[in-house]
Amino acid sequence: MVWFILRRAGSAVIVLFLASVLIFLGIRALPGDPAVVMAGEDASPSLIEAIRRDYGLDKPLPAQYVDYLGQTLSGNLGRSTQDQLPVAGILAERLPVTLELSALALLVAIVVGVGAGIVAAVRRDRLPDYVATGFGLAGLSIPHFWLGLLGILLFAVTLRWLPASGYVPFTQDPGQNLQRMILPALVLGTGFAAILMRQTRSAMLGALSADYVRTARSKGLAEVKVVGAHALRNSLTTVVTVLGLQLGALISGAVVTEQIFVIPGFGKLTVDAVLTRNYPVIQAVVLITVIGYVLVNLLVDIAYAFLNPRIRLSGSGHD
Repeated sequence: MVWFILRRAGSAVIVLFLASVLIFLGIRALPGDPAVVMAGEDASPSLIEAIRRDYGLDKPLPAQYVDYLGQTLSGNLGRSTQDQLPVAGILAERLPVTLELSALALLVAIVVGVGAGIVAAVRRDRLPDYVATGFGLAGLSIPHFWLGLLGILLFAVTLRWLPASGYVPFTQDPGQNLQRMILPALVLGTGFAAILMRQTRSAMLGALSADYVRTARSKGLAEVKVVGAHALRNSLTTVVTVLGLQLGALISGAVVTEQIFVIPGFGKLTVDAVLTRNYPVIQAVVLITVIGYVLVNLLVDIAYAFLNPRIRLSGSGHD
């Protein structure tokens, strides 16, 4: 088990290194001169040259990458070109907001998606199955921005149950925080829940028709135990796979959702940085996103080893 985890962790480190190279080169391939953007269009050539020296932009690309990698490993992500604030401090302020939104959306997706998938599989070709399938189709078809606008119109404008936008930190007022995060979390989690529902239903249908489930039923086990302890447990590998693969969609959906509900999180920071060509912030945001994606996939691999010992044994090189 330890060797399996070490191999996966080593692969994750290699992926992060390659990703850092691509991010570094990709940012520098963007049109426009960062020094000119920071100095302004009417700045003198001497000022532009001084900015290039201060930010190391006058060095060859390999030397710039070595500096960038060293600073990143030491926790120095540079300074924002808009207000000269440390990028690490900006991320530390914005990242918890997006993490809270993503966690709530993930909770909605797991509870609704997995629950609906189980019910649809157990009640196949009946009304609950048709309702769950219709929910899945609607969740996959409706874009986040349109669902967000409909949610604001219904719950904020018409019913006045929830605030339309804005954000209040949890430490400042937990009640207001949850009130303002419920609607964005529902919007963001709906599409994810639809995907989980379809995958859970498919995996559960395969498990419920397997020989071991028929054997468990023939032994007189209660249906709840057959479904939960046998069918669902053996379907979790598929569910965990989808959870890992859909992280990127969750993050990209957070960008749109935060814009709609005016939430000062990671997504809104990304959009603002792109619009203002704030290269240090863009570079740091993409890097943190990649790190999060790689770590989640590493956790998914480790979860595989616990859910299916055969994966652990094959990964360790034993027959």
